Amino acid sequence: MAAQAAAAAQAAAAQAAQAEAAESWYLALLGFAEHFRTSSPPKIRLCVHCLQAVFPFKPPQRIEARTHLQLGSVLYHHTKNSEQARSHLEKACVWEWPSGSAAAAEGIQLAFSSLNMTVSFQNSVDAAKPLLRKAIQISQQTPYWHCRLLFQLAQLHTLEKDLVSACDLLGVGAEYARVVGSEYTRPQHLLLSPQLLLMERKLQEVHPLLTLCGQIVENWQGNPIQKESLRVFFLVLQVTHYLDAGQVKSVKPCLKQLQQCIQTISTLHDDEILPSNPADLFHWLPKEHMCVLVYLVTVMHSMQAGYLEKAQKYTDKALMQLEKLKMLDCSPILSSFQVILLEHIIMCRLVTGHKATALQEISQVCQLCQQSPRLFSNHAAQLHTLLGLYCVSVNCMDNAEAQFTTALRLTNHQELWAFIVTNLASVYIREGNRHQEVLYSLLERINPDHSFPVSSHCLRAAAFYVRGLFSFFQGRYNEAKRFLRETLKMSNAEDLNRLTACSLVLLGHIFYVLGNHRESNNMVVPAMQLASKIPDMSVQLWSSALLRDLNKACGNAMDAHEAAQMHQNFSQQLLQDHIEACSLPEHNLITVLLPNTVKAASQSLSICDERNVGIAQVSCLGPKAWVCLSH
Repeated sequence: MAAQAAAAAQAAAAQAAQAEAAESWYLALLGFAEHFRTSSPPKIRLCVHCLQAVFPFKPPQRIEARTHLQLGSVLYHHTKNSEQARSHLEKACVWEWPSGSAAAAEGIQLAFSSLNMTVSFQNSVDAAKPLLRKAIQISQQTPYWHCRLLFQLAQLHTLEKDLVSACDLLGVGAEYARVVGSEYTRPQHLLLSPQLLLMERKLQEVHPLLTLCGQIVENWQGNPIQKESLRVFFLVLQVTHYLDAGQVKSVKPCLKQLQQCIQTISTLHDDEILPSNPADLFHWLPKEHMCVLVYLVTVMHSMQAGYLEKAQKYTDKALMQLEKLKMLDCSPILSSFQVILLEHIIMCRLVTGHKATALQEISQVCQLCQQSPRLFSNHAAQLHTLLGLYCVSVNCMDNAEAQFTTALRLTNHQELWAFIVTNLASVYIREGNRHQEVLYSLLERINPDHSFPVSSHCLRAAAFYVRGLFSFFQGRYNEAKRFLRETLKMSNAEDLNRLTACSLVLLGHIFYVLGNHRESNNMVVPAMQLASKIPDMSVQLWSSALLRDLNKACGNAMDAHEAAQMHQNFSQQLLQDHIEACSLPEHNLITVLLPNTVKAASQSLSICDERNVGIAQVSCLGPKAWVCLSH
């Protein structure tokens, strides 16, 4: 017996030594692969070679499956070999993992999760759902992965606009977290319900649910970084709720709390969390991603409010942070953040008179969207909208019309629809009598006096402005003044500075035409001051021209000369930027139109009648009401 025991011990020791040796060479190859992946620039070919070198050693099944998983991830994120990536991920899923092994179970969940990511990003949601359901069934004993997989399946249902199934799964996740005693994971699932309502634009239902979630978050007692993480989640939803409603002034207290909260999280260390419950490892976003998200909502607020220098500052910070994260993290949400940031900064550049830079950034958005079918599908309409805004800024009105109408065919998002139609109407107004019938139809559909398809305060104020602009061009000055005063009332109520500046200068123009020079001056001077603060080059150009003519009419020669010099300077800056932009090879993008078959959508002029709308991923971060007019 003793001899048998000794022999068994020797065999076990030999097996352990062999396993240790296998681990050492595997870790060495893995280390080399990671070194090459994170090099600057990344050396993906060498990274793949290192991972492929694992297989000739005939490693244990656990290591072989994990290597297939790593290869699949690298190939998917860094190459165009999507089929090879999928093949490796499928091989990672077929192994029969030892029962009772938590590490092995988590490995297969990760494999299923990665396969789901690949399949879903190739727009094959139906193929991903059965894999996820199977993974959910066998993950009951691994709380972290069970919660994550439930969340991912809910996300797939959300992409299909099946919000009932998504909410049911989130309810299952919240109940599972309660059963396993995770009071940290449970509110994360509960907070996702108002996010889905935001995606459906059911703003009236969001407020009471957010109030309830806020009470749960504030009453939650636990680790400081976990509590702050929940507060960030809650405050992001609250801020985006206000921004969706176009309430830029009302959101300021919540935004300030959010910024303070993320500063607090930044001072805390992740190693302070030592959860005894595995379910508590589930996080809605890593801390680094939260920082970028807070930058993003700050940019959104600054854009709506007309604080364009602040928007540029936070965009630069966010993009710098994103570049660092993308070197080590291939999460698709980072690309989504980058595209949304660029969408906002492009609009900012167009307003501040940097069209050439805006055009290069539009080209960058195109390149990013080409790398991901899902990203392209989600942002195709926004991309054409940006091209339309650029066309307006360089006075290519036919191209602007084509880009906007293409964008309308590619979206079923009501706010984006209203934003596009508002800008398209401004194009038709400037074109004169060419599109009168279509223009009247558009103006009727965005009539803020009677029926307006969205509840956004900002978009409704913009619609009043466009109707005022139309009445001005029609010579109906009293009607124009009524619309513009309504715009001023709404924009002043929520600090919509650019709409305020546009309304003031147009009112000033109306009073000038009517011969009321004193009242015109009372409008144009504050418009110029506000436009300089934004800064808005088009409104400054318009205001300086009016000030020149006003001072001439009043006999103020020196003031007229000063205003004329200002007007000349603005004209030269805009002309130089115009020439530079039109000479870029990217200028040819204005003629690029997607085929109608890229995305199934309703006809452009009937889209506002649809009520069942939504947008994938972080729905509330798309372009906001930003009427980009050049005068």
